[in-house]
Formats: sequence, structure tokens, C-alpha cells
Amino acid sequence: MPDTPRDHGGGVDAAAARFGGTRSDWIDLSTGINPVPYPLPALPADAWTALPDAAAQTALEQAARRFWSVPEGAAVLAAPGASSLIARIPALTMPGTVDIPTPTYNEHAAAFTAQGWALSGTAPQAAAPQARVLVHPNNPTGRFWTAQDLTAPLTVIDESFCDIAPERSLIAHATQPGRIVLKSFGKFWGLAGLRLGFAIGDPALIDRLAQMLGPWPVSGPALIIGTHALTDPDWARKTRIRLNEDAARLDALMVRAGARVSVSSGTPLFRLYEVSDPAHWQERLARHHVWSRIFPYSNTFLRLGLPAPQHWARLEAAL
Repeated sequence: MPDTPRDHGGGVDAAAARFGGTRSDWIDLSTGINPVPYPLPALPADAWTALPDAAAQTALEQAARRFWSVPEGAAVLAAPGASSLIARIPALTMPGTVDIPTPTYNEHAAAFTAQGWALSGTAPQAAAPQARVLVHPNNPTGRFWTAQDLTAPLTVIDESFCDIAPERSLIAHATQPGRIVLKSFGKFWGLAGLRLGFAIGDPALIDRLAQMLGPWPVSGPALIIGTHALTDPDWARKTRIRLNEDAARLDALMVRAGARVSVSSGTPLFRLYEVSDPAHWQERLARHHVWSRIFPYSNTFLRLGLPAPQHWARLEAAL
């Protein structure tokens, strides 16, 4: 079976090879990563030298349970990034048909097809799909789903960006059989390089995922940093306020430059715009060493993450 192409943000090295400059010269707005990350706590030396402590993993998972108000009856598993979970979830049950509403980022489709699943848009519609993936809020449109959309025997709710609006989370439904909610630590907390993610849901499925990951799935530094961050609700509250303010500032800047804010608009971590020629816009920004995101399935979408505080002036000049 041919591998489903993966379409990601990033790729600054390739952009630099085409448009010049070194990686440090570039502003990468092609991702949805918080440009003001959680401040790292001091780490003890044995965080690097000792095997990760089981008690530290338990402490992290308990902190996650409290932060996300995980209901009793749902299990929590910390993992080395949400992507590692996405790659393993399709193996939890026998292949069938999976419904992944589009447009959305295609890592889920790639993972399911690699395990022999058929996408609902390409399979005969004789029966309801055996699995469904809902990216909540969706990437890139920002669409939120509802409990009425959780319809398949295996339902994956990808809440990688949902920490910008915790009141919209569907985690209250994670106790139901066949439900898995994914959380990413790299987006809202801005620590993508830490490689930390969570699966929350049906205990039987979470236990199988834990067995797939094996012992010591999360590094010692990630255990400590993640626990600190998830027990700091004040930082999270202030960050949501700042992200919303910066998203509005970016919208105003892009509208002045001639873009239209998409009806779906994205999220406070990334903004979605409609332009007449996305490739032209991407090249125009790239000549100023600003990297943006366009999509192979759309001839109008241009997506920008938020710039770091020191980069607003450069972005305005590039536009």
C-alpha cells in the first residue's frame, strides 16, 4: 500500500536553501506553536542521567488529570509526543473504514492507511465507519465538534489545540468505550521539542497504548517540566489572554496587507486567511525570511502562526 503523503508545517531548512539565509535568520510562522513558551524550571542532574522514575510518570499523569478535569473512569497516559500516539492508535483494532472529516491535517489519515484502513471517502459506503477522527478544534479551520459527532466505535478526539479554549473540550466524554482524547504539549505550552503528549480515555485502549510504548516512554526532563507546567494554571490563564490579543493584532495586520480573515479563521495559536494566490504570498514573505503555511488542497488558504514579540516589526515590514 503506498504511503499517504504527510503535509506539515516547518521545513525552514528547505526554505532557507531556496530563498537564502541560515535557519537562525528565519521567522517560522508555518506552525501553530506558542512563540512565548512556558519558562523552564531548574532540572536536577539526575533528570538527564537516571532512568525516568515511575513515580515521576505517575505525578505527571495525576497533574494532567487535575489540569484537564479528567473524569473518573477515564485513564491517562503520558507519551513521547501526540504523534507517537497517532501512529499507534490505528493498530488498536482490526482495520476497517475510518471517517476523518476534511479539510484537516493528514497525519491521522497517513497513520490509519499505513495500518490497512480505508478512508471513508474512498471506500464503499455500505456500512457506518468503524472509526472516526475529529480534530478539535480543527487544523486549519478551527472548527469545534460536539458530543453528537462522537459516533464511531473507535472515536479519536484530537485536542492538540484545545487548551486555548478549555471550556470547549470534549474530555467529559472520555469515559465511554472506544473514546480516546489526545493532548499535545508542544502547541499551547510552546515546547514542541520536549516531545510530550497524552492519551486520555477508555482504560482498555489506554492500557494497550501503554504496552505499545513500552517502559520509560517519557524522558526525565519532560516528566519534570510537564508536571511544573500542568500545575501552573495562572500561567495558562494569562497565556490565553495574550494569545487572543496577539491573534487580533495579526488579523488586523493581514487585513491591511490585503488578506481576508477566513470565515473559519483558525484558532488563537494560528490564523487562517484567504488570498487570491497563496503560493505568491508564501514566496513574498519568504523573500523576507518569513515562512508561512499553504495547503495542497486549497487555492485560497494561507495560515500563519503568531510571531514572537521581537518579530512583529519584521513581519510588518515583510508585508
